[in-house]
Amino acid sequence: MSASSSGRVLVLGLDMGDGGLIRRWVRQRRLPHFAALQSAGASLTLESTARVLHTSTWPTFATGTLPGRHGVYYPYQPKPGHQLARYIEPDQYGVDTLWKLADARERPTVVYDVPETFPEAGFRGRAIFDWGTWAWYGEPCAQPPELLGQIKSGFGAYPLGFEAKRLGLGVPDHIEERLSRSVRYKTTTARWLLENSDWALAVVGFCETHPAGHYLWPRGVDSVDTAEASAFEPLYRVYAEVDEALGVLRASVPSDTTVIVVSGDGVRPNRCGWHLLPPLMARLGYMEPGGGGAAADARPAAPSLVGRAHQLIPASAKRLVTASLPWRLRDRLGVWLQTRSIDWSRTRAFTLPTDLEGCIRINVKGREPFGIVEPGAQYEDVCQEIRARLEELENPATGRPAVHRVWLRNEVFPGPRQEQLPDVIVTWNDEAPLEAIVSPRIGSITGVNPDPRPGTHSTDGFALAAGPGIQGGTEGQGHLADVSCTILARLGIDPLPPLDGKPLPALTGTSRSSGTLSSH
Repeated sequence: MSASSSGRVLVLGLDMGDGGLIRRWVRQRRLPHFAALQSAGASLTLESTARVLHTSTWPTFATGTLPGRHGVYYPYQPKPGHQLARYIEPDQYGVDTLWKLADARERPTVVYDVPETFPEAGFRGRAIFDWGTWAWYGEPCAQPPELLGQIKSGFGAYPLGFEAKRLGLGVPDHIEERLSRSVRYKTTTARWLLENSDWALAVVGFCETHPAGHYLWPRGVDSVDTAEASAFEPLYRVYAEVDEALGVLRASVPSDTTVIVVSGDGVRPNRCGWHLLPPLMARLGYMEPGGGGAAADARPAAPSLVGRAHQLIPASAKRLVTASLPWRLRDRLGVWLQTRSIDWSRTRAFTLPTDLEGCIRINVKGREPFGIVEPGAQYEDVCQEIRARLEELENPATGRPAVHRVWLRNEVFPGPRQEQLPDVIVTWNDEAPLEAIVSPRIGSITGVNPDPRPGTHSTDGFALAAGPGIQGGTEGQGHLADVSCTILARLGIDPLPPLDGKPLPALTGTSRSSGTLSSH
């Protein structure tokens, strides 16, 4: 095995890995390999784009840029020239990944299951995509293509047996055991990949912490501090497997390898209000019913007989039917059901698919095929008006605001790809379940969150790193986009490309910087 003279960097990405839980279990001496890494190096909390769009974290890490530049935040996104959100494709990315940048500078690279990324033209390294990720953004594949076949023939299929979009609304059986077995599989295959590849940079995604956070967070528990210790044992056991993976992989690479563990978000109780946003937008008059002209990429309005039949079917039966459909068909059906009765000629704004925030698209003339809002001043007025209406909302269960913050895309994420993002994003005040919202303007809107998962995404990330020049026991802060710049700096790439992040001094031993973050 050969590598760059600047040394190797091994990155372990924990999808939805919670830094607070790891620190707690480290203090309790229950995660010895995380404890050893923390003691030997630096521990950082990371500001993250998850505070606005929860699934924008991996594209931000992968590129060192913010969503306004890379353009990726969810499997189903808006795109200029289309009326409805579409399943994303590789061309959604507006910038290269850090591994392609490293590869172009002669740093051989291995990539394994980094979520929400795709094969890239011109990349000469070895990479596997969507083999053991939680939510596939593409189909399982590899560069070169035969690499995935080698994994299959040598180790069998990835054992989890389910994936987010294909799972639908069901809850998988024996999830803890399946996740633990999957972590062990990922450890074995990642070690094989590292031992049989030439690499200066290796990035391995452990995505099992993502469904673990969704399904093993104890139902009805606010935080680890308010629960019986035993309530978190199923979640802990998955993290213990990841801890063992860290020990195995760290021991299998040369001692001068820089090892970085990173996550862009964490876990918290699932008490969001996204399900209340579509009826709210209709009540406020932004989404108008009527089944006017259908968009070019939308289905025609349902015949009245079908519409009446749909209304008569119990909700439980609808869920059973849709959960059993192939995922692409189910997704198209879901979009059709949501939009079949929209009158685009009178709709100024509409909701986008989400499972956490509230995402709103303004129906802009010239951007949407059936747009009616003029770009410029009228667009800005509609955004500000929606923000004001959302900020009026209250959760009647607490008497406190229902909305934590309303973000306008062109304020928080400017850039050449901002038109791929929602125009208005709502993050919810989820200190208590949101089953109703009220205001003097709308009265009351009620609805139970249809998502059965007890855990969802929190907004802060973390990084642990040890290697040559990193002082043991260091603590600090940074931004998720800084991690990619730091990795490139540790690989000796100079000058750094003009990204949105900057190298983290705690991980480089210098104050050198490149670029600025608009959200800093």
